[in-house]
Amino acid sequence: MRFGYGTNGFANHRLDEAFSVLADMGYDGVALTLDAGHLDPCAPDIGRQVERVGKRLSELGLAVVIETGGRYVLDPLRKHYPTLLHPPETAALRIDLLRCAVSIAADLGAEAVSFWSGIRPPEMDEEEAWRNLAIGVTAVLEEADAREVTLGFEPEPGMLVDTLAAFERLYELTGRPERLGLTLDIGHCRCLEPDPVPDCVRRAGAHLVNVQIEDMRRGVHEHLEFGEGEIDFPPVLSALDEIGYKGLVSVELPRHSHAAPVVAAQSLRFLRELDSLGDTRVHGDGAAR
Repeated sequence: MRFGYGTNGFANHRLDEAFSVLADMGYDGVALTLDAGHLDPCAPDIGRQVERVGKRLSELGLAVVIETGGRYVLDPLRKHYPTLLHPPETAALRIDLLRCAVSIAADLGAEAVSFWSGIRPPEMDEEEAWRNLAIGVTAVLEEADAREVTLGFEPEPGMLVDTLAAFERLYELTGRPERLGLTLDIGHCRCLEPDPVPDCVRRAGAHLVNVQIEDMRRGVHEHLEFGEGEIDFPPVLSALDEIGYKGLVSVELPRHSHAAPVVAAQSLRFLRELDSLGDTRVHGDGAAR
């Protein structure tokens, strides 16, 4: 199994330094969030930045997926604004960002571009939100098709598409597009899904192109270090093996930048130990034992 680490958990490091630290630890790849301070998609010299990042990733032998969850990358006052749920004329900024992410992913040889729906504006009814989302995703798919890049749509607690069932609805609504895959956050499964975490992995299998991993508790959307939540991880890794998943499994701890090297080292040690054991015990509910 190949393990990565999210650069949003290295916000206090220069990007080159984060790459070097993670490569030296033995990580196989990075989940690279496009954001100010790292790889800024709005920078006037973004082309040169992408070229430099690509060269560095190649030198270090790191695989990459592109993440698009920068909080204020489009608006300095409003977190994640606008989203794909806003009316098309407003959502155009988000669509352009995602098209840019696809272009960057193509230039870097990234395995996937991960994105999400956003929170439904309170003044908007659900039908309109779904309609806007389908329009936005279709627009991004056009760029993905043209650049031969895989998209990984992430169900996110609190957003319109928050569960696997909601992703499946979107997949059908957009015509079952070949390049629309799924980003599965293991913690989100424990937080929100009605089924055991390993069963969520199996359900996701046919669509799965990207995995994020961390610990979490039922009903609380807080990314925790391994052992601090309720997830029993051996059955989860076994389920990923069972479905033949070959992509990156990237640790996502965006609020741990203050201790990034220590947390990253501990996280990789935890995952490598589980992977080397090849533990196939399945407790069934994905909760800690």
